[in-house]
Amino acid sequence: MLAIRLTQDIEQRLQFLAEKTGRTKTYYAREAIENHLQDLEDYYLAEERMSTPSK
Repeated sequence: MLAIRLTQDIEQRLQFLAEKTGRTKTYYAREAIENHLQDLEDYYLAEERMSTPSK
């Protein structure tokens, strides 16, 4: 379980999106985290490979 605090602006944007699309705020928060996490994992893996000489 994870609890996060959002700025009022982000909370309002998330609420607006959820209302307009019929999805939950949790759905969009999870999607955003999953997508960004994938990008971060790719970035750090690439960075690690660039710093480790290949044999």
